[in-house]
Amino acid sequence: MSTTSGRAGLSAYLRKSWRILLKEIAAFGAVGLVSLVIDLGLYNLLAPHGWLKAKFVSTIVATAFAYFGNRNLSFSHRARTSIGRESSFFVGINLIVLLVSELVLALFAYPLGQRDDHVVMNAVNLVTIGLGTVFRFWSYKRFVFLHPDRVHARDVDLDAELAE
Repeated sequence: MSTTSGRAGLSAYLRKSWRILLKEIAAFGAVGLVSLVIDLGLYNLLAPHGWLKAKFVSTIVATAFAYFGNRNLSFSHRARTSIGRESSFFVGINLIVLLVSELVLALFAYPLGQRDDHVVMNAVNLVTIGLGTVFRFWSYKRFVFLHPDRVHARDVDLDAELAE
């Protein structure tokens, strides 16, 4: 293979990879924006019943929407594995994010005494959502919605691959 054709192949591969990544990020952002509206709307609607209860309910509803949006829009080009495997990993990742969010909100609401300050509690909620979003994007690509090459390779053990 000549050096020129090697560079052209690499260049084409990188262009394709970037297009796919940009598609994933854009679609993930669109699904995330709708999920954010659902989360913040329910969070504030249910806040009179307690910040932690409100966060729990708002996250569960937003997560259900996000699963279907991400599966069918953001990562639709990726390999489909069993719905049980995908949804288990998806729920597990979102439970980790929910737990961290609840702990941070509890810290601000109770020991720091900010539970009556709606601005502070909403700001803390937004920060936890932002940090959780970065973690979720990486986790979904790595554990939930797998690259077709990882699923269809004959000599790859998915359990061993995911244990890395």
